[in-house]
Amino acid sequence: MNITSSKGLCWILISFIVGVAVESLYKIPQVIVVVFLIAGFLISFTPFFLKELLKRKKLLIVLGFSILFFCLAVLRYQVIQSQIENDPILKFNDSKEKIELTGRIIAEPDVRNNYQNLKIKAKGTNSIVLALVDRHKKYSYLDEVKITGNLETPTSKGDFNYKNYLMKDGVYSVMAFPEIELVSKDHKYNAFSFLYDKILFFKSKMKESIGSNYSPPGSFIIEGIILGNDKNMNQELKDKFNSAGLSHVTAVSGSNIVIMTSIIMSILLFIGLWRQQALYFTFVFVWTYVVLVGLPASAVRAAIMASLFLLSRMLGKQNTSSRTVIIAAAVMVFQNPFVLFYDIGFQLSFLASMALIYLKPIIDYAPYYFIKKRKDLIKLIVKFKIKNLLDILSTTLAAQIFTLPIIIYNFKSISLVSLITNLLILPLITILTFLGFWSVVLGIFSRFLGWVFYLPCQFLLMYFLKVLDAFYQPWARLNINISLLFCFTYYIFLVFFIWLVNKKSKPEFLDY
Repeated sequence: MNITSSKGLCWILISFIVGVAVESLYKIPQVIVVVFLIAGFLISFTPFFLKELLKRKKLLIVLGFSILFFCLAVLRYQVIQSQIENDPILKFNDSKEKIELTGRIIAEPDVRNNYQNLKIKAKGTNSIVLALVDRHKKYSYLDEVKITGNLETPTSKGDFNYKNYLMKDGVYSVMAFPEIELVSKDHKYNAFSFLYDKILFFKSKMKESIGSNYSPPGSFIIEGIILGNDKNMNQELKDKFNSAGLSHVTAVSGSNIVIMTSIIMSILLFIGLWRQQALYFTFVFVWTYVVLVGLPASAVRAAIMASLFLLSRMLGKQNTSSRTVIIAAAVMVFQNPFVLFYDIGFQLSFLASMALIYLKPIIDYAPYYFIKKRKDLIKLIVKFKIKNLLDILSTTLAAQIFTLPIIIYNFKSISLVSLITNLLILPLITILTFLGFWSVVLGIFSRFLGWVFYLPCQFLLMYFLKVLDAFYQPWARLNINISLLFCFTYYIFLVFFIWLVNKKSKPEFLDY
């Protein structure tokens, strides 16, 4: 069996992800982990001592290190679980006595319609408390505050597991509407916090620009597309997005990152920078933008992939998409093992990426397979650029097939019109992102310059809203329940189908 270095690395990283998944579902006794560790070491180093195994050296090394990384994942998860159990503030949860805490706000205040969420790191500890406070009081990142109230364990809200959702962010305690006092606005910066504070300042200016140039509901859509923030949307507009299957449009994803990266690269090359210089500046821009939009899992995944791609371009190396996705997944899971099961955005983002790599080519090939003897039809497809339309359709269909069970399992419903609405909307998102970004940024400095880009945006937004209204129908969304077992079975059959099609059709596929 021929195993290349990159393929071996992928198997090792996959074993790490599997280790986190197994430990999440079933707590593995430490004695078993020790046995696996010993086995991993023996398998990895045995070929260097037994000459008859030298021919299988690569295979055994990959197998051994896969076992070692599986154990590393289990230990990583267990260490974090231990840290949670020993959290100094957790023991005060659900106590009838009020607790007084002093700490700093460690993230951008999350302002909602009726309240705002503040993530407060308690002084002298690593514990983070989520405080729900009045939205009209203004607080900033790194403000020092004192809160007094009852600590509570986050509870599930209907089908939504709020406890797990917060746990992935390191939050294990909630304090609802405490007495709050601003202690100090004296911000103590390090290099990262200083840069983050300046990025948040620029983001606030962008929000002001959106508010001054756009009116609701258009302002909500622009804020969602540019900044990934849909928290200010009213429930009716959210229901329209859900009904039309377009909620992903207002979540910063790989497509947003690609569009924004293309914009900045074009500008840097236009003003005369060398390609190498443009790549360095684009690298900085990608991560600045991800911080700007709040570090959602989909954007972080896209940023890691973009960074690896830019690095490979700098070094003159080839880049393989599927392996890049796996590396990005492993990095994120190592940094925070809870994202694997508790972050739906992470799951949808990676499944959509794998869909574009493995399923989209099969769907793209299907029309050519059925009309392969009709060269006149193929020429017609090319001539009238129907291929572009088919590309949008195959992208949407592939992503929906891969993410369908996760969406149904978590949201208990599915949009029946999402294929149509995505075909009607997605071609405009690139234009709307480009024009919207410049209308917002230029609007910070000059309202007139903002309006130059605002006017075409307004026409696109009017069309967007017409599509939402047209498909906001009772029949457009179907309520359905599925089990976790069904999800696993679905993906086993899907993987088998892709493997079977590639095995039987690959030579012909390459010639179409």
